[in-house]
Amino acid sequence: MELGVWTFVTVLLLTLGLGLLLSGVFTAYFGRGKSRTVGIILAIIGILVWIGSYAGYYGDYFGTTTFGDVLIYGLHFVGAFVVGALIAIGIFLVAIMKT
Repeated sequence: MELGVWTFVTVLLLTLGLGLLLSGVFTAYFGRGKSRTVGIILAIIGILVWIGSYAGYYGDYFGTTTFGDVLIYGLHFVGAFVVGALIAIGIFLVAIMKT
């Protein structure tokens, strides 16, 4: 398995999409007026990011790997998860502060 930039970007986009979806659902459920609209928009963008990242990535995750490969993949995915989550939280906070 090759660890590349596209794997990082894919995990980043999946995390970003999940963060936007969850924060959008939270905002739409508990918000009122413009906040509810922003929440629905965030949820829709999250779903679109998910669909786009799945459609754009065709990686092969089946093959032989060593412990070092697994460790590197784990660190890679955790890093991508953190970056995607921070971006989603930042977008969520900006969207909520503007309403």
